[in-house]
Amino acid sequence: MSGNEEQVVTQEIIITPEAAAEIKKIREANKVPDSHALRMGVRSGGCCGLSYLLAFDEKAEETDKILQSEGITVYVDAQSFAQLAGTTLQYVNGSQGSGFKFENPNDQNSCDCGDDGCCE
Repeated sequence: MSGNEEQVVTQEIIITPEAAAEIKKIREANKVPDSHALRMGVRSGGCCGLSYLLAFDEKAEETDKILQSEGITVYVDAQSFAQLAGTTLQYVNGSQGSGFKFENPNDQNSCDCGDDGCCE
């Protein structure tokens, strides 16, 4: 085996069925090819904890972890993976709107929305 094949991981990041359905809707609405994976990442969010990144990406980088959850292929860079391991990605509809929610046991300083301004 060579390249990313030996880095495929299962169930370290969980995507709920609702989140997977929304990702598929976004993919279709934006005509993103099925060959593109969902890229997840994090960046430091200051006092609010982590800010979460979601995008579609054509190919994995050499050091990416490649995951599968709910039929979604996910690319995560090694640094982000250390912070995202054990995270559940949800899609919620609520009184304050709808969107993706990250339940990350590694991020104790966050309100889970990933918005830098949420804790002001």
